[in-house]
Amino acid sequence: MTERPAGATKKIPLASDAGFDQLIHDRSPEVLIAVAGDARLTEDLALAMLNRRDLPAKALEELNKNSAVIKHRKVRLAVVTHPRTPRHISIPAIRQLYAFELMEVCLLPAVAADVKRLAEETLIGRLKTTSSGERFGLAKQSPGRVAAALLLDEEERTMRAALANPYMTEVLVVNALRSGETTETMVSAICHHEKWSRRNEIKIALLSNKKTPLAKIAQFAGELPVRALKDVLRNSRLSENVKKYLQSVVEERS
Repeated sequence: MTERPAGATKKIPLASDAGFDQLIHDRSPEVLIAVAGDARLTEDLALAMLNRRDLPAKALEELNKNSAVIKHRKVRLAVVTHPRTPRHISIPAIRQLYAFELMEVCLLPAVAADVKRLAEETLIGRLKTTSSGERFGLAKQSPGRVAAALLLDEEERTMRAALANPYMTEVLVVNALRSGETTETMVSAICHHEKWSRRNEIKIALLSNKKTPLAKIAQFAGELPVRALKDVLRNSRLSENVKKYLQSVVEERS
């Protein structure tokens, strides 16, 4: 009697076509693995199968090799986002996803942190070759790191959409202001933004940005505590005019 190699999956006979669609609900891992690799599996059945969170990793591997279903983008996305998909499958598959599919990977709670991170990095890396309409759509609803990259977009509507993104944070806005790649339009938008222009850390970053209008520098300098202004004065990137002005404000208020 020939013994199977360690870790090998036992091949089992499946039902006839009439009962095949019921097998995706089977409790047996061996049955699920066999179904996942079967040529009779359709897109709809594969998607229904992928809704199961108890799907064995081996079944996901078989699904990924099943040319009858993995050619469908919805199936490929569902395989990537399944919590039990092995990394040697999900990681390479990320690079085959479209921009909004990558965004979906980033936003789904069940997706592993490292998979999300790679999806974000892949999406950010593609922004320069992404169409204007797609960038605008991504700016409105993508994760914070992607939206932060779009703050530097050349189109004003995209930049403003990113600034209003629900995942945008104070830290991301500050980092964008300190990046050295800011535009006058972006700086002006932040200066006048109802939410972000009120945050002290953002005011400090704006004082240090050479593209901040002098009128706004005067406003923020008057609103910040003296200690914060002294911290800003230690920043060697300040222009001489701004430095002199802030020094006069500090002296007057001290």
